Amino acid sequence: MTVTKSLSPIAALLLASLVASAHAQAPARTPVDFQATLLAEARQANPAFKAFSAERGQTFFTATHGNDWSCSTCHTRNPAQAGAHDKTKKPIDALAPSANPRRFTDAAKVDKWFRRNCKDVLARECTAEEKGDLLTYLLTVKP
Repeated sequence: MTVTKSLSPIAALLLASLVASAHAQAPARTPVDFQATLLAEARQANPAFKAFSAERGQTFFTATHGNDWSCSTCHTRNPAQAGAHDKTKKPIDALAPSANPRRFTDAAKVDKWFRRNCKDVLARECTAEEKGDLLTYLLTVKP
């Protein structure tokens, strides 16, 4: 006998919708998961691409890229520290995963903030290689 046969039709429907809802939510991820996804994207864009670089990521983080802002403008030169938005002064939690374990664990937030912040800093979206280099650097930062 299956579990759903022992449940009332309403209970079975409720159980099915709870299971479907749980599967619809994006699973928690780790920064290393995002790094692996970005590596695959970078290699798809450039088959000769080998690996991300923490050094390139740190340079990317501190460079203004010809604009007024860099990543470090709001996130401070030490991404293990809290920062603040340059214009609004809204507090920003530490960016480095070692100092803020919630960073790079939610796919929707990662996509949203990369898209928004890259446009602020670069006036375009970041490439997978740029994102991967930045994340590789952030993974080296200790609190």
